[in-house]
Formats: sequence, C-alpha cells, structure tokens
Amino acid sequence: MAAKMVLSEDEALELVAFLVTAARTQVDEAAETRTFLTGPLKQIPDLAVRTADPAVYVEALDAVCRAVAEHLVIHFGLDRKGS
Repeated sequence: MAAKMVLSEDEALELVAFLVTAARTQVDEAAETRTFLTGPLKQIPDLAVRTADPAVYVEALDAVCRAVAEHLVIHFGLDRKGS
C-alpha cells in the first residue's frame, strides 16, 4: 500500500522557496527586529546557522535562492527562452 503524501510536490516546492527566501531576508533584517532578537531571545543558544564569515553565509544563501528559483522556473514551465 502506497503511503499518502502530506504535501504535493508543488506544495513542497512552495514551502522550500518560502523557507529559503525567509532565511535570506533575515540577513538584512531591520534594526528594531534585531533588538528583539538580541534582547528577549538572547537566552536561546546560538544554532549552527551562524558562521565565522557572514559574507560567505550570505553568498551561500544567495546561491540556494538562485537554485530554488531556477528549479521553480523549470518545474512550472516558466522558462520563456524557448518561446
């Protein structure tokens, strides 16, 4: 018996795209939110998302965003180069 999927492939792609772009926007988050994150939430231990080189982290996030966008264009047939 085949397992029932919770998300369709399109829904899963939408979720991945949201999570990746949300991670990228947090790099440039507004100062007032940064205050909240370094204030009340400072007791939460740092996770592995921090890096010794923030520029490398941002470049990696940008590359993931590009890869997800390219996949979505192909998946949904939005590539207009062939038209």
